[in-house]
Amino acid sequence: MDNRCGQHWILLRGLARESAHWGNFVPQLQASFPSATITALDLPGTGRFFQQSGPNRIPAIAEQVRTNAHEQGLPGQPVMILAVSLGAMVAWEWLQRYPGDSCGAVFINTSFASLSPFYQRLRWQSYLKLFALPGHRDIYQRELEIVKLVSNQEKHYEEFAKDWANIQIARPLSLRNTINQLVAAATYRPAKAKPKTPVLLLNSKSDRLVSPVCSEAIQKQWNLDLRTHPWAGHDLTLDDGAWVIAQLQQWMANQHSSFG
Repeated sequence: MDNRCGQHWILLRGLARESAHWGNFVPQLQASFPSATITALDLPGTGRFFQQSGPNRIPAIAEQVRTNAHEQGLPGQPVMILAVSLGAMVAWEWLQRYPGDSCGAVFINTSFASLSPFYQRLRWQSYLKLFALPGHRDIYQRELEIVKLVSNQEKHYEEFAKDWANIQIARPLSLRNTINQLVAAATYRPAKAKPKTPVLLLNSKSDRLVSPVCSEAIQKQWNLDLRTHPWAGHDLTLDDGAWVIAQLQQWMANQHSSFG
């Protein structure tokens, strides 16, 4: 790994989420890498692109995200990509297609259709709650149900839900774009080649949306580094951003010592 890796970060969120959903994690990351440039990109159809129609295939999403990055002067060595769930699928495809675009990547609670069955990629216990979401006309109540699915910080549920409701009001995600993202995630089967870029996997032992064994399957397939959080939910950076950053720092230090 390039010793300068960590000077530039690209962040990608997951299903039905946008860059604003990183919340306090961005300033946490900035404080830990004070000289770094941190850019949180929106997936097509989300955030600043909420009025556009997003693709329903991961390769097409990856191409649009990469174009967006170039329009903002990124990527350029040394860029580190940190991505969650669906965003990690997009980033994986990006690494496979353009390995020279980044110097490393961190993927959180993600899964691939070629390695894990659907009932692990979306845990069956969450089906009823997910299918009930469109029926919630009250935005706050809908976001509160989402928070309960992805976070294990029960004492902060109302706070998170209020923040997320405000995001949805400002830049509403359409049902069509949500469905397109679901289709993209459900059908993604990456190339069999191991990424040329160093990769760290992070997962949550108590993830109630995506089974942690999905990350384990990726780790076994390509012999990647994997670290597991003992109690956090699917939204790991929301529940324990400090832990995530500690893993990043330790992993990057190990990479530098190995290749420096």
